[in-house]
Amino acid sequence: MNLVNLESVSHAYGPKPLLSDISLGVEAGERIGVVGRNGGGKTTLLSVIAGAVRPDTGRVTHNRGLRVGFLSQQDTLDPDATVKEIVLGGLAEHEWAGDQRVREILSNLIGDLDLDARAADLSGGERRRTALAQLLIDDHDLIMLDEPTNHLDIEAIAWLAGHLAGRKSALVVVTHDRWFLDAVSTRTWEVVDGRVERYEGGYAAYVLAKAERARIAQAAEERRQNLMRKEIAWLRRGPPARTSKPKFRVEAAQALIANEPPARETVELMRFAAARLGKTVYDLEDVTLHAGGPGSGPLVLDHLTWQFGPGDRIGLIGVNGSGKSSVLRLLADTVKPDDGRVVRGKTVRLAHLSQELAELDPERRVLESVEEIRKYLQVGKKEWTASQLLERLGFKGEAQWKVVGSLSGGERRRLQLLRLLMDDPNVLLLDEPTNDLDIETLNELEDLLDGWPGTLILVSHDRYFLERVTDRCVALLGDGKLSLLPGGVDEYLERRAAGTALTARVAGVTTTTTTSPTATGSPAPDAGPAQPAPSGLSAKEERELRKELNRLERQLDKLSDQESKLHAAMAEAATDYARLGTLDAELREITAQKDSIEAEWLETADRLGD
Repeated sequence: MNLVNLESVSHAYGPKPLLSDISLGVEAGERIGVVGRNGGGKTTLLSVIAGAVRPDTGRVTHNRGLRVGFLSQQDTLDPDATVKEIVLGGLAEHEWAGDQRVREILSNLIGDLDLDARAADLSGGERRRTALAQLLIDDHDLIMLDEPTNHLDIEAIAWLAGHLAGRKSALVVVTHDRWFLDAVSTRTWEVVDGRVERYEGGYAAYVLAKAERARIAQAAEERRQNLMRKEIAWLRRGPPARTSKPKFRVEAAQALIANEPPARETVELMRFAAARLGKTVYDLEDVTLHAGGPGSGPLVLDHLTWQFGPGDRIGLIGVNGSGKSSVLRLLADTVKPDDGRVVRGKTVRLAHLSQELAELDPERRVLESVEEIRKYLQVGKKEWTASQLLERLGFKGEAQWKVVGSLSGGERRRLQLLRLLMDDPNVLLLDEPTNDLDIETLNELEDLLDGWPGTLILVSHDRYFLERVTDRCVALLGDGKLSLLPGGVDEYLERRAAGTALTARVAGVTTTTTTSPTATGSPAPDAGPAQPAPSGLSAKEERELRKELNRLERQLDKLSDQESKLHAAMAEAATDYARLGTLDAELREITAQKDSIEAEWLETADRLGD
């Protein structure tokens, strides 16, 4: 049974039609993920289905008594109302406190907020989470969510996916978070060129189905082109023959020519060569750091010793407020440690993409803001102008003369990425680079980073992107350490669920001894005071385990040396793509061996109690 029906719906803002003659429906219990380019009409489609926007033409019908919950990108919270009043309404304390479902929603979305705080005093992210909690506590037949994962950390996103999958309500959600789409969606709608293309399954199934559709379309296009060439050749035979051709053959050829598909508008990110990177990138030596400056705010790092090496691709994970951005600012030298020192390699050429876009002058034109970095760039054998590169990133024609201050969030993000990459960095610090980027641009960015040989340190709540572009994950768990996670995001969520990870608030008042890692990010065996072996181990078993530990350490050292040599060889072969491919395959094999041995090392160390 359909809860909502759209019949021949069209809607436009200005001259551009966002929806054109759309007919579709939302069934009871159906969970639909909506994808498409920024500005392509996803939000408009949601607003039309929810009844918040009346279409220019066509009809939208709701079942009688349909309860719709709609989370738009702009909240309408009463600034004078408290969080408690907004989320819980008139519910008495014993009513909501005794309801496990309500307590779970409050705990996972606004557990860090003061329920008596006024909405006017909340940050944008806190207001967003408050509005989401308000919606989820109510009962709805249809839930409509526009970018619900914005301002949520990885843990909250995983909880939200499980919560929505367990509800009986129908769901329509717009999001660029591909992991979230896969976790909640049973169908996928793609809004493209005013149409809505429908696919069964979540994001992975959508990609596979779309690839199959493209393959079939390509085969059909090849057949059409062959037919067109034959028809044109037949028409161009001598004039005597042309006059005797049946009219339908001439009309068929003209129809084929008229139906020539237009050039596709693509967003393409260029591959930029990385400058040579030496053996030392960042060495943190006995570093202590607080998020609010020396001695103030939550404790982020406590006497930490750690090394980031050439070619490391590391994802930095933690709850909101745990200090991830502070660590990036420490590496970027925009904040100083409370104690200890940060040694930066002499060959490091840094690019830091922060969450703020303040470094973009809002008064400058788009083209000017790129040309102030570099007017020309040599890519392979071809020289590109700043204007040509902007065009390839989607800034076409007049868009290059827009004032930066008038750009959307996604446009400013693309502009900032281009400025950074044009400066030819060999170390990238990326703080939430996926904010406001659509899936197509995310795919292009991932493709760029796949072949980028420098050091990458990434902070992102986009789990798909994080796992796609990094080789290993480390976490800030509130104890002043950087904790290696061989199991990646899954291990992080397991540790959080098991209560073995502290919250950011606890981190502000907790001090612990920090384990020192090796150059590859694995815990060092000799760091910290030795702990007695568990009582269950005999002296012989302890000796055997320590012997095994030493063997694994020697293997790690050997693999680290091989890794360094490969990085040096890749730097020397920067223009030899065939050689780079061979070296990259060897590097991936060594990285896989290291990951396996590090996991063995951790397991052995756990048995010893080290």
